[in-house]
Amino acid sequence: MVTTKAVGDVGEARALAHLLAHGLVLVQRNYRVAAGPRARGGEIDLVMRDRDGTLVFVEVRSRKTAGFGGAAATVGITKQRSLVFAARCFLRGQATPPPCRFDVVAINGDHVEWLRAAFDAE
Repeated sequence: MVTTKAVGDVGEARALAHLLAHGLVLVQRNYRVAAGPRARGGEIDLVMRDRDGTLVFVEVRSRKTAGFGGAAATVGITKQRSLVFAARCFLRGQATPPPCRFDVVAINGDHVEWLRAAFDAE
């Protein structure tokens, strides 16, 4: 039986290969922020650096088909807030944070779709 984690790991590996092929560089994989008394925590699947120096926080979503809006449609406002929180933690302590953006790599079956600047931190 294939677990949800196994499906997610395969999707993440496919997304990473796709981004590397487009010139991005891996900074960190599976960055996690522990939940605290006032925060829920969060995780960023991939932290990448684009050619222009932009730090890219990537959420990877995989689905067997594009039905019901597909993989991209599953990155709702709650998930976006969690990613923004984790990104702020990642950047904490940097005197001058680089330009940043939030991308989504949506994998629907065999189709990989890279959504640059899918949402912002506002």
